[in-house]
Amino acid sequence: MSDVTRHTAVLLMAMGGPDCLENVEPFLLDVRGGRPTPPELVEEIRERYRATGGKSPAVGIAQAVAKKLEQQLNGSRTGRYRVYVGLRHWHPFIKETYAELLKFSPEQIIGVCMAPQQSLLSTGAYRKKVEEARAELGDRTDVTYVGSWNRHPQLIAALVESIQQGLQKFPADVRATVPVLFTAHSLPERIVAMKDPYPAEVKGTVEAVTQFLGNQPTYFAYQSQGRSSEPWLGPTVESMLDIIQVAGHRSVLVAPIGFICDHVETLFDIDIELKQLASTKGIQLERIAMLNDSLPLIETLRNVLAAHESSLCIQS
Repeated sequence: MSDVTRHTAVLLMAMGGPDCLENVEPFLLDVRGGRPTPPELVEEIRERYRATGGKSPAVGIAQAVAKKLEQQLNGSRTGRYRVYVGLRHWHPFIKETYAELLKFSPEQIIGVCMAPQQSLLSTGAYRKKVEEARAELGDRTDVTYVGSWNRHPQLIAALVESIQQGLQKFPADVRATVPVLFTAHSLPERIVAMKDPYPAEVKGTVEAVTQFLGNQPTYFAYQSQGRSSEPWLGPTVESMLDIIQVAGHRSVLVAPIGFICDHVETLFDIDIELKQLASTKGIQLERIAMLNDSLPLIETLRNVLAAHESSLCIQS
């Protein structure tokens, strides 16, 4: 970091999730831009949260990351950095957190999306929320945003380590041939026509990790497609299981490299739904551990921020 002392607020941004079963419906209302969710879909999604602990763990994980990252950033210089969490679709909303962090009177604010891969539709929407908050609050503090960190060496090393640990779940005599199925959250297919960077960003992470896996078989698919009439990015994880089965594999390790922490898309979509589907095909499906609030993620974020601040110093 620069030797010049500047009070800096770091705003960690994530999608968020319901903090209890009763808030599933209002959470979905916000996700859908105020459009009501059909009651049967609300109940289906509520059951997913009920099956995975009754709430989204993502908010608590993000708060833990913020606390640990603040400690790492400050070191002996207590108070120079403060790290906050702002969510796009639930409390604490980005606007709420932005108002809170202004009480610190920061000289600069750095926004960081808790997703390594950039997309106008997802990470771009977080930035829009920040700009809306700034306008509404009449704030003129310098705000910059960390860009893509999809190929950051420490992120890649952490993912490789998680995959190697995950392979230990299989018998020693088959580990070398267990395919790794990389996944990322699907987005509407229209982003291709928009020249959105997301597909290339995801591919970049997969390629960077694969370089360290030797001859391990690898596949890629998008997961958790939305419930809308428009087409979504594929192939789907469900169709990829068919391909893996036809190839003669009876084991698969899912590596959701498009996600940083556990939430319903890993805990239910993969651990319950996809695992059950794999079982019907005679396939043992396991998943890598997410980075959550682990030290490798904290150190990655610290260095991502250091590089960002260094680039700001060069520009100025």
